[in-house]
Amino acid sequence: MARWEKVAAVLRNVLRSPRSLESSAPRRAIGPGILGYVIGTGVICYYQYHANNRTLPFAVHAHKFKEPAPPQLSARKLRFIQFASVVYDQEPYMTPRDFLFSVMLENVDRKLQKRIISEKEVYKMLVTASKARATNDLFRNLGDNGLISYTEYLFLFTVLTKPCTGFHIMFRMLDVDGNEQVDKKEFLKLKNIIGKTKVKTSKDSTEFCLKNAADEGEGVNTTLQAYFFGRKGDKKLKYQEFLRFTEDLQAEVQEMEFLQFSRGMDTMRREDFAEWLLHYTNEEDNEVYWENMRKRIPAGESITFDEFRAFCLFTNNLEDFALSMEMATETNRPVGMAQFKRAVKIATGNDLSENVLDTVFKLFDTDGDNRLSHKEFMAVMKERVQRGLKVQPEVGFSGFWRCVKRETLKGAQEALGDNRRPI
Repeated sequence: MARWEKVAAVLRNVLRSPRSLESSAPRRAIGPGILGYVIGTGVICYYQYHANNRTLPFAVHAHKFKEPAPPQLSARKLRFIQFASVVYDQEPYMTPRDFLFSVMLENVDRKLQKRIISEKEVYKMLVTASKARATNDLFRNLGDNGLISYTEYLFLFTVLTKPCTGFHIMFRMLDVDGNEQVDKKEFLKLKNIIGKTKVKTSKDSTEFCLKNAADEGEGVNTTLQAYFFGRKGDKKLKYQEFLRFTEDLQAEVQEMEFLQFSRGMDTMRREDFAEWLLHYTNEEDNEVYWENMRKRIPAGESITFDEFRAFCLFTNNLEDFALSMEMATETNRPVGMAQFKRAVKIATGNDLSENVLDTVFKLFDTDGDNRLSHKEFMAVMKERVQRGLKVQPEVGFSGFWRCVKRETLKGAQEALGDNRRPI
């Protein structure tokens, strides 16, 4: 207000001055000057007023743009990148040898850079894969002469951790004409469905939606596709052939793990078997288990490969085993060896040897009462089966499948008799 009063006083003095009337030229010069002064002073006052109030009416507050944090890679993606030894078309790939190492070892000690391969080399790999025969040393025979994409790595990893017959329903869902065979396009759907059932977190979902064609198997032909459908991709895959492949792959990995922990011998010492059981696990009670092994398991007793393989079959049916235990025992109640053995029989249709059962109980029986907390045992076994890469499955389809399994196992119990009684 003081500035406006000063301006008004100046105007009055100018208008009253007789000199201002002496000539029209000075008035024409003074008029614009006064007008400019008035406008300038008004603008200054206006800006000062709103400066005190911090905000102009036409000011726009620009929110600071925060760049989204780059998605974190899952443990499985990191494992894949770590063991992938070749690069084609700027994408990392595993070889069959890399895949075998990735499920047997936690880390790779590789000092060399990833090998960049050409289109000509890929062509030779596909020719080799298309001519390969079904055998339980397929991946060892192929060695570094092949390509495995990330989604195929997840698919193969799932094949290793599930019962072979569990894929039959999914296979039949894609078999439109009922002839139990699928083409390449249908198999790619099956491959992605099986892989995606292991994913829950958004970071893993993001990895599945990556736009690179190599992971989806649409832009780059891979060893697995050439093996199933030929180099040109025009053959059909029969379910029996796929079942043979899953059985062979599981047998190949089981044989390699047996040789790894038996140090190349025909039999595995019971302490070596215990070491295999605890491999990849990170439980707080591991020291207790190791102490149990040293005190309770006699030296010099061995486990054969057939006994080892039967236990591997059991670990691939852990979900069925857990359901049978839930229906046969009270929640969190420890079980004896006879109950445990019968639950395994219901879940897998096979028996575990007394030698293996005795090793398991002496290792995981923490209080020495010859009974086993199957819940604690299941936690260790799930970590072992998933090779330290455990991911919680999605609900929905998994819940439906769990209900189907529950009814199936109930029927198996009825067939064996004494339904709903402790087993």
